[in-house]
Amino acid sequence: MDEYAKKIHQFYERHRRMPSFGELMRLWSYRTKSAVDYRVNKLIREGRIAKDKTGRLVPGNPEGTRVLGLIEAGFPSPAEEELLDVMSFDEYLTPNKESSYILKVKGDSMIEAGIHSGDMVIVERRAAYKPGQIVIASVDNEYTMKYLRKDKKGAHYLEAANKKYKSIYPRESFRVEAVVIAVVRKY
Repeated sequence: MDEYAKKIHQFYERHRRMPSFGELMRLWSYRTKSAVDYRVNKLIREGRIAKDKTGRLVPGNPEGTRVLGLIEAGFPSPAEEELLDVMSFDEYLTPNKESSYILKVKGDSMIEAGIHSGDMVIVERRAAYKPGQIVIASVDNEYTMKYLRKDKKGAHYLEAANKKYKSIYPRESFRVEAVVIAVVRKY
């Protein structure tokens, strides 16, 4: 990693955000924003940083993680290591970074959907949500994660993926905040 990218990385680790052009001027000891713009564009071409849809700088990941092959989850088969691709989990799990965020799961109401307490769910805000999706919803001013369902009358309700829990029908207010797009679990 070159010195310029290293300084951006250190700034990001310390502040949990990318530096502004003014901050980059000070960070790199540059005197003009045009010099910063030149260096930023070079780092973008190299894949070390990127710009989102709004033009803001975001971290890049040119290396990613190697995808080495397939593994049989059914009957055993001979394993062969073959470099299939290189991928970034960040890009794979959050293709729409501006509308995505991560939540840590607490509780067991979605266990039959494979979502356990302690897992992380990646969720995305969308313009529309469909019955059958796992959503983050505000029901009577409390938040929960459940399947979005629609009854015969067309009213929405929430269904757990655990038989111990009853379905939730809103009494006063109901709003879907986001849809679950991925689950992350570390062993």
